[in-house]
Amino acid sequence: MSASSNSGKIKFGTDGWRGIIADDFTFANVRKVTRAIASYLETAYTKDRPVLIAYDTRFLADEFAQTAAQVLADLGWTVKITDRDCPTPVIAYNARHLNSAGALMFTASHNPAPYCGIKYIPDYAGPATPEITDTIVANIEGASDELPKSNPTDKISIFDPKPEYMKFIYTLLDVDKIKSAQLKVKYDALYSTSRGYLDEVLQHCGCELESFHTYRDVLFGGGMPEPKGEQLVELVEAVRSGKADLGLATDGDSDRFGIVDEQGNVLTPNNVLLLLARHLIKNKGKKGAIVRTVATTHLLDNLAAKYGVELYETPVGFKYIGEKMRETTVLIGGEESGGLSIIGHIPEKDGVLADMLVAEAIAYEGKPLSQMVTEAIAEANGPLSNNRLDLHLDDAHKAAVIDFFAQTPPAEVAGIKVKELGRKDGIKLYLEDGSWVLLRPSGTEPLMRVYLETNSPEKLAKIAQEMESIIAKLEP
Repeated sequence: MSASSNSGKIKFGTDGWRGIIADDFTFANVRKVTRAIASYLETAYTKDRPVLIAYDTRFLADEFAQTAAQVLADLGWTVKITDRDCPTPVIAYNARHLNSAGALMFTASHNPAPYCGIKYIPDYAGPATPEITDTIVANIEGASDELPKSNPTDKISIFDPKPEYMKFIYTLLDVDKIKSAQLKVKYDALYSTSRGYLDEVLQHCGCELESFHTYRDVLFGGGMPEPKGEQLVELVEAVRSGKADLGLATDGDSDRFGIVDEQGNVLTPNNVLLLLARHLIKNKGKKGAIVRTVATTHLLDNLAAKYGVELYETPVGFKYIGEKMRETTVLIGGEESGGLSIIGHIPEKDGVLADMLVAEAIAYEGKPLSQMVTEAIAEANGPLSNNRLDLHLDDAHKAAVIDFFAQTPPAEVAGIKVKELGRKDGIKLYLEDGSWVLLRPSGTEPLMRVYLETNSPEKLAKIAQEMESIIAKLEP
């Protein structure tokens, strides 16, 4: 049966198309989306430039990658496919290094095991911008899901993307400094693509290392490939019992980081961004702007003001941060969901590099990680308390909420005056005391995400309660 009947299910989110394997993420739909991407490539590149293809550790991801390679070869493109599963930042780096026509990455990132996904990474080595993804989406309707007519195997070759990336990452790190610290590190690969990369970099940098889950398991050990608290119980225990300096993890495709301090606390991405922004300025003498999404902590704004550097706010999605990195000199760009990149690196988030930069920061400061985080927060006039509510609302309810806050926003929330309304992405209420609330409907799920930040846990609970109450009353 032709898959064109369910192509309506192919929805591109902030970072490509994701779907459930064997439901909408089928071989037929992969052929369809690959042809839609190829139609875009025809307008942007010549066929003397290769198209790269990589995949993560998910079930059938390698087979989906082969399918895309055959479709592209049939259309006359030269294809280079990775020799094993591969981190997203690694294939992104190679997309630029090999002067390619971009790369197709088969990954559903931190999503659960039943999902797979595909994203297109242009030759500038960062996420595709909305103009590019809009063009690809527009091409889907007219794209065929048929099997390729020919099988030009001479156009498909296998390559190892690792050596060039490793060479490059060592230019961004102070390897000797990390070696001199002789750090004790625990690493949980979470069955992800970072195995054979992050552990190798740590060993190269002279760390005493213990690793877990460094093999492919398409079910991710029954958990999620997401480096958050509930997935890092084993890592936390290993750090505590082994008296390690830090614990490190990545998500499934290794573009997001997970950091555990020496006390066994899982650090929030907001605090890691703050710590590393300060490290790059104070310890490494780097200069450039700080870029964050609308949902990321304003402690970064305070730090930027303290050090006299520019701060830019973008919509949610690393593609907007990547775009800013291509326009101006960016010291660090990141988001509260656990992605960052830095000056001198590609405009793509990189969990391997982020993890190593935390190790480097410890080596420079010679202090426990927990103490460094406390100092960075204090320097940025913190602490601030954050939360994210994921409210399950249908489309009509989501629309009613956004309409209400856009047209008739409340004059105050939890007794604090609303000073300003931001519309960069969703609706952001800036409150008089520096607190803020962001309402952002998910484009792909029946969810309204409500991000909150304020200066006390009590106030945070109060604001959250009031927001939930207002939203509940808006049900159509």
